[in-house]
This record gives sequence, structure tokens and C-alpha cells, in this order.
Amino acid sequence: MRGYFAVGAEGISKGFNLGNLVRTTHAFGGSFFFTVGAAVNHAEILSTDTSHADGHMPFYSYDSVESFTLPKDCTLVGVELVDGAVNLPSFRHPLRAAYVLGPEKGSLSPAMLARCRHVVKIPTAFCVNVGIAGALVIYDRMISLGRFAERPVRVGGA
Repeated sequence: MRGYFAVGAEGISKGFNLGNLVRTTHAFGGSFFFTVGAAVNHAEILSTDTSHADGHMPFYSYDSVESFTLPKDCTLVGVELVDGAVNLPSFRHPLRAAYVLGPEKGSLSPAMLARCRHVVKIPTAFCVNVGIAGALVIYDRMISLGRFAERPVRVGGA
């Protein structure tokens, strides 16, 4: 896949969800992971991140949106069901991107949304689990920026 990506979560409170998101990021070749204002049980993260991603990619933890930083030229993309968000299948992913998802029972904060250059939404009838949302965004990035052949005209594989 071209470029690099990172995934993070703001205000996440369930370690199992965070562990799932970290493991998925690692599985798809994420460059780093981050949290902003997280309140999680780290033992729960370890029990669901069976890939031990913390040994393979950096994990950054920030206390607040104000202290949150990204590498130079890295584009922050929010994932949120808000008016004006671009439907994920119609979004062109930046080559250098960090995707931030909101907490389990809430939304990205206004301060975090203000920091995002783009906001995308998954075209569903209602919110899905944060781990599932992260996996869908990462998978969409992979199929749109990966080096895969065009889909065949006929049903089935090449």
C-alpha cells in the first residue's frame, strides 16, 4: 500500500474495543496508533490485541486534543456520523493519514472535529461498533490505495 496511515480513538473507554482496533491497525500495516483522552483498562487491551501490536508499532497516548500532535504533512481524518461528512465509498484517502474515531457512547469532540481536515462517515442506518468502524475505514483505504488489479467485469475473481 502506498503512503502510511495511523488510527486513533478519542475518549474511548472500553479496553476490549481499543485492543480490537489496535490489532486491526497492526494487521493492515498501520504505522502507529494513538489515543486522546482515553480511559481504558490496559489489561483488557492486552487480552484482545493478540498480535501484541505494541511491540511492532508505536502507541501514543495524549491527555487532550490540545496536546495531540501528528507527524509533519499527516492529514487528520475524522470518522463520524455528522452532517457534511463524506460517505466513505466516495472519499479519496490522503497518502499520509491519521484516522480518528470517537468513543463508544458519544461522538468526536467539537475540538477534535475542528482539527480534522476531512470527516468521513460510513453509510449505515445507525452507528456501528468503534472496532468495526475502524476496520471498515482501514479496509476501504487498502482497496483504494493498495496495488490491486481492477475488479473483473464478470462475477468472481480474475
